[in-house]
Amino acid sequence: MVLENGVIRAEINPKGAELRSLRTVAADEEYLWNADPAYWAKTSPVLFPIVGALKDNCYHYGGKTYPLSRHGFARDRIFEASKLADDAAEETRAYYPFAFQLSLRYTLQGRSLRCTYEVHNPSESHPLLFSIGGHPAFAVGGKGEQPAYEDHYLEFPADDALYCHTIDRDLISNRTQTLALDRHQLPLKHALFYDDALVLKTLKSPVITLRNHVNGRGIHFKRDGFPYFGIWAAKDADFVCLEPWCGLADSSEHNQQLEDKEGIQRLEAGGTWTRYWEVALLG
Repeated sequence: MVLENGVIRAEINPKGAELRSLRTVAADEEYLWNADPAYWAKTSPVLFPIVGALKDNCYHYGGKTYPLSRHGFARDRIFEASKLADDAAEETRAYYPFAFQLSLRYTLQGRSLRCTYEVHNPSESHPLLFSIGGHPAFAVGGKGEQPAYEDHYLEFPADDALYCHTIDRDLISNRTQTLALDRHQLPLKHALFYDDALVLKTLKSPVITLRNHVNGRGIHFKRDGFPYFGIWAAKDADFVCLEPWCGLADSSEHNQQLEDKEGIQRLEAGGTWTRYWEVALLG
């Protein structure tokens, strides 16, 4: 599916409702990662009904144990229009015992794209437990191109430092690190992500800017209602993922009970839940 408003153009893949391209119309400049399979073949997967990995790749609910792989199954499902195919919920019952309806809505306005997640609980009596998150990857530099990866920075206007939880074998570790910000800016370098993602539980800035010092090209990234944030790139790849999350990977000490999972969202019977993120193209 292609969306265009005369200023920007977006392409969405029905598989996973994944944003695959975001470019300007006049200059034909691409802002998303190119999905090079040598590094990472995705561009913006939807994380549902979990964010990150589960301890032992499973969880417990209602006295039963359910296997579920990292980041859940939505990214591999075929979406129709703005909702999962009618039989998607039934197909997932073996590893996710909840009725649900998940839809994504992409809208363009000027130089901005907004991605809205809507989760509905169709049950008349049972709550819906879930986590959800975005994983968009934005192009940063490139081999033989200028500006280079190291010419870019992330700006966090409401933060003086980043307090990061690190990942150890896919789980949230007890190790933390503090990254000082110079004038609210974090210079990008590949080594930042050699130990996996930077997980932020206390980020204050609602808008993060990705930009370079050479020509000022970049993006403003806005998150609304997401308490957690991840920053990640594959090793030595020319992109950075800005990831708004409602949910987290398990810690190594977690009891694996879904109801006790940090960041789990509880939606009562008949309820509807929405959150969005938005990207504005600069330069």
